[in-house]
This record gives sequence, structure tokens and C-alpha cells, in this order.
Amino acid sequence: MGAHAHGPGEGHGGHTHGVAENADRRWLTLALALISGFMAVEVIVGIVASSVALLSDAAHMLTDAASIVLALIAIRLSARPARGGYTYGLKRSEILSAQANGLSLLLLGAYLGYESVGRLIDPPEVTGGLVLATALAGVVVNLAAAWCMSKANRSSLNVEGAFQHVLNDLYAFIATAIAGLVVVVTGFARADAIAGLLVVLLMIKAGVELLRASGRVLLEAAPAGVEPDEVGGRLVAHEQVAEVHDLHVWQITSGEVSLSAHVLVAAGGDCHAVREDLEAVLSGEYGITHTTLQVDHLDEPAEQGRSEGEHCPTAHGPVHRAASYGH
Repeated sequence: MGAHAHGPGEGHGGHTHGVAENADRRWLTLALALISGFMAVEVIVGIVASSVALLSDAAHMLTDAASIVLALIAIRLSARPARGGYTYGLKRSEILSAQANGLSLLLLGAYLGYESVGRLIDPPEVTGGLVLATALAGVVVNLAAAWCMSKANRSSLNVEGAFQHVLNDLYAFIATAIAGLVVVVTGFARADAIAGLLVVLLMIKAGVELLRASGRVLLEAAPAGVEPDEVGGRLVAHEQVAEVHDLHVWQITSGEVSLSAHVLVAAGGDCHAVREDLEAVLSGEYGITHTTLQVDHLDEPAEQGRSEGEHCPTAHGPVHRAASYGH
């Protein structure tokens, strides 16, 4: 007996998230306007002041703006209903967006790192006062943009990635402001290049984290914090469950965890009741509401003629048996 379950508010034909998505778009658009406007100012000032730190900040803000644009596109694409061969719709568009953002951060970080090292070796003249004033303005703009983005749905990986970009820019502007102050007070021009390298480190860190998180979704790994062996042990702990195998836990997209498993119930057990109990466990203890459980009796024809531990032509992970868990 197979069964498929959704959590509250879920269904096969679509989701009623239109209002929330519209709100997300408004907040993201406002943050995009703030970042884009200040980025243009920063490029001009960076060229005039010959500041690699400001130019690297502006480049980082460009990736922020791009990540927000991609997030806006992904929000619209992911809202499209499933059709044809796209049985999940285009929900994973946000994961592709996160991959693109992460890769661009690494590539841009490598280029700016090269430029910063060059200026560290042979520092140009830097207008410290102009750098300091612009960086302080950047702190204010990024605080405002971060506040806007904090109002959007940060459970979405690409929205969270864009939010982290803005936070990284905030840290970078603080470093740049300190560098500008050092140049003004001491005349130590290399402080600007050092600040640029700090920005590069933040970019690389954000890029690696985005690639790692989105890569886990694309590879259909279990979500962080969910251990499949623990889940299997918890399911087989049910008094009527004899075995659980073919257990899979993955993410369709950010915040949408799915689980499927083949559950064998002891002879005389109530398959329907067991399924409902297991779905309640998965929902209540693990927050997994999108489940597909195939529940059969241990002695049903589907299981006859198979040797112990043999359930499928190919292996699909460990087998969890009641005897292994003390019942």
C-alpha cells in the first residue's frame, strides 16, 4: 500500500503563496535600488580616488545586485505550476541562481585578489578622506539594504545568499572605512590594498558556502541537520514496523524536504494506521511533510521469494530492522 502526503497548505496543483511572493519582490526591488544607486557612486569615487578597496566593494555590490536580480527571476519562475515533464515546476531555478552567484563570487574574488596583491606590492596614491567618507556612506546604505532583505523570505537559498552578500559588503565597508582612516592619519597607502584583500576573503567565503549549500540540493543529499540513519531508526522503532528500506531524504528546493521509503509491517499490523503514525512522526519531529511511504505486510506476495535483505534489483541504502533497535 503506497501513500503520498502533503503538509498543511500543500497540494499537487499549486500553492497559495502569491501574497508572500509579491511582498518578497517589493523588498528585494527596494534593496536592489539602494545597492545599484550607491554602486554607481562608488565606482565613480573609486576611480577618482584610485582606491582598489572601493572598486572591489563596488564589484562585490555588482554581484549583490546580480544575486538580487536572479532571486527575483527565480521567485517568478518557481511560482510556475508543474507541467509536462517538469513535475516539480521550476522550483530549482533558485538553486541554479545560487550556483551562479557562488561561482561569480569566486571568480571575481580571484581577480580582485590579484589586483589587490599588485597594489600591495606597488601602492598608488590613495585619497584617504574620500575613501573614508564613501565607505561610511556605504555602511548606511548596506544597513538599509540588509534590513529590506531581512523582511523577505530568507528560507529561500538564493534570497539568503543575496542577504549574506549584503552583510559581507557591510563588513567590507567597515574594513574600507578603517583603511581610509589609516591613510588619512598615517599616510600608509597599503592599508587600502589590505582592506581589498579582506573583502576578497569575505567574497570567497560567501561563494564557497553558496556552492556547497546549493550543491547539496542538486546532488539530492539529505538536508543539513537531517540524518537519514537516525530517521530510519526512528521509523522502525514503531511497534508494528518490522523493517524500513529504500529510505531517501532530499530537498526539492530550499525549505521543501521530501522523503520516500518502503515500510514493512509485521503480520497482522494495520498498514493504514502505521502510515498515519509514521507521517505524524516525520512531520512533528523532523518537519518533513512531503512524504511518500509504501507500506506492505512482511508476508505479502510482493515480499515472498526474496532472500533476506533483498528488496530491489539494486541497493538503495541501508536496511533498518526492528531487531537491530531492540524490539
